[in-house]
Amino acid sequence: MNRKQLMIKKTAKRTKAKQNKIVKDNPQKNPKVGYISKAVRAQMELEEQQKLAAEAGEATDTSAEASPTSEAK
Repeated sequence: MNRKQLMIKKTAKRTKAKQNKIVKDNPQKNPKVGYISKAVRAQMELEEQQKLAAEAGEATDTSAEASPTSEAK
């Protein structure tokens, strides 16, 4: 091997060793979201709508309770 090839191989080996020392992100730390079937998506959407309806119901209940007290004053 001539000197130029030898130097190229040594530098390539060193750069590869440096790259191997760099700590990469753990793939288990940030898992990708897998496929969600239509049935599961529909169920999630239904639950979300129920939560919103419950919150809206609570908001109307509190406003209904607040209005009679303000009328009494």
